[in-house]
Amino acid sequence: MTDSWSTPERVALRRVVRDFTVREVLPDLDKWEQVGELPRELHKRAADAGLLGVAFPESAGGQGGNGIDAAIVTEELLHNGASGGLLASLMTHGIALPHIINSGSAALIDRYARPTLAGELIGSLAVTEPDAGSDVAGIRTRAVREGDSYVVNGAKTFITSSARADFITTIVRTGDDPHRGLSVLVVDTLTPGFSVVRRLDKMGWLCSDTGELAYVDVRVPAANLVGAEGSGFIQVAQNFASERLGLAVHAYAMAQRALDLTVDYVRTRTAFGKPLITKQVVRHKLVEMKSAVDVSRVYTRHILERHAEGEQLFAEAAIAKNQCVAACEFVVNEAVQLHGGAGYMRGTEVERHYRDARILGIGGGATEVMNDLIAKALGW
Repeated sequence: MTDSWSTPERVALRRVVRDFTVREVLPDLDKWEQVGELPRELHKRAADAGLLGVAFPESAGGQGGNGIDAAIVTEELLHNGASGGLLASLMTHGIALPHIINSGSAALIDRYARPTLAGELIGSLAVTEPDAGSDVAGIRTRAVREGDSYVVNGAKTFITSSARADFITTIVRTGDDPHRGLSVLVVDTLTPGFSVVRRLDKMGWLCSDTGELAYVDVRVPAANLVGAEGSGFIQVAQNFASERLGLAVHAYAMAQRALDLTVDYVRTRTAFGKPLITKQVVRHKLVEMKSAVDVSRVYTRHILERHAEGEQLFAEAAIAKNQCVAACEFVVNEAVQLHGGAGYMRGTEVERHYRDARILGIGGGATEVMNDLIAKALGW
């Protein structure tokens, strides 16, 4: 029986992503993890393979798919050995472009979205500030209208792909109201006054460049305003569901990879004269790991299907994220444990997944913030 995840087109997409990962990613992944960034040409190769635009409309240069197609790309990258950092960095356009495309501005789409989906530009999204992370209403970076421009002053931090970005989709304050005073501006990184103050070293996601940004009297054309002035908060909120579902997929796919690696390892690793998998305690751990992964995948896919049909699922997306993050943290921890000393060594793939998994409960809205959002949505 063919479902929405196994249509001929999506089976073919899986094959393309699998081949791309093996051919274009795995040979150089360790080097990219060491140098701390991806080469720009990888974006072009991914675009040529049809991977960057799968979930974006054809009218903006994409392939016209939806979140299910994006999830398939994520699953296959991670299932075949890519790192969480590679996924985050190569696919940052997934959070940098929706505001631009949803605005319907042909000028902004032609200038930023099309070349990004063609692998010619790299975009980034700047929301988080030193004093405002999940609290979007606390943003202080201010943009003041002066004639045909906005003058931007402020700082952003923990911004994925910002050290390589050609443009930053930036959430700024244009008014004093905590919610209705936010707007979205696209800032070209070569604009005078904009700078990457420093690159940030992280626990995981090593090949994903992360920056701390400064905006000092940065003059941005008013034409780079995305949507109406004051609509920034609702734009961010509307895209959070997609981002959180993307992180949920990231989490369960990484957990599946860690489980697969662990099953292979305990089949061949001998202890006390027998393979580890012959030990009941090991088999029971594997069952618990599989249960966590499968439950997370089934729920998240169900929510993705409903989201693709146009349902507004803010609470459900948050539930999916929290469920998958918890499952992933459990699975990668057990994977390292079952690998023993080998699992603690740098260069072991499960060790990398262990480190990479830790950010998932922080990025895109911390687990605690998600729980509060869910409770409010349920009227508790």
